[in-house]
Amino acid sequence: MQKPPTATRDRIRAFDRYATETLGVPGIVLMENAGRQIAEAALGILGAAKEPHVVILAGRGNNGGDAFVVARHLTLYGVRPKVFLVAPRHAVRGDAETNLKILEAMDINLEVLDGETETVARHVAEGCETADLIIDGLLGTGTRGTIRDPYASVIEAVNAVGANVLAIDIPSGLDCDTGRTLGPTIRADHTVTMAAIKKGFTNLDAEAFTGEIILADIGVPFTPLLDEPGEETA
Repeated sequence: MQKPPTATRDRIRAFDRYATETLGVPGIVLMENAGRQIAEAALGILGAAKEPHVVILAGRGNNGGDAFVVARHLTLYGVRPKVFLVAPRHAVRGDAETNLKILEAMDINLEVLDGETETVARHVAEGCETADLIIDGLLGTGTRGTIRDPYASVIEAVNAVGANVLAIDIPSGLDCDTGRTLGPTIRADHTVTMAAIKKGFTNLDAEAFTGEIILADIGVPFTPLLDEPGEETA
């Protein structure tokens, strides 16, 4: 069996450009495909749980957009998720905002948390206390530098709860290329990562944060880029 490809942050960006500019697949279609795969993985994790309590944490970027798609699909499957947007509403743009507007139109349980950091972190902690599953869509592969508030405090609050956590693409706070932590980092039990294994996941220390890694496709083959110089394989 062929080993799955690994990719750096820059390679993932190049792949996204290839999909949208060369193949002509709209970014919102890629987001839809990713979100649906993550929702299906979440359902598998929840198993036969009746009326599960699912909390979805969304940031303002594309990981947040994926999270909004997950919320919609879980709702279609009969799960009633609670969505926390940890960012000002006006900060969400592009495809992520399109999917946020859909959630708002569907009247899904959504709360915008953009107040004082202490209040936001406490609210997240209270919301996650009885969660059967927390879905982390706060920060993505483009994250660099030290994790700052409100994300730092929210991540610490989530880890303190000790619930089952599924990370979207990469646990928030983990560096995509090195697998090192950039500050407080989500300790996920499962990570659904798109298109390719992130290079940082090969760092043995990263396993404590990624948990089980599930490789999902977004409807576009990653293989065309593997022949380019500098591409790495596991």
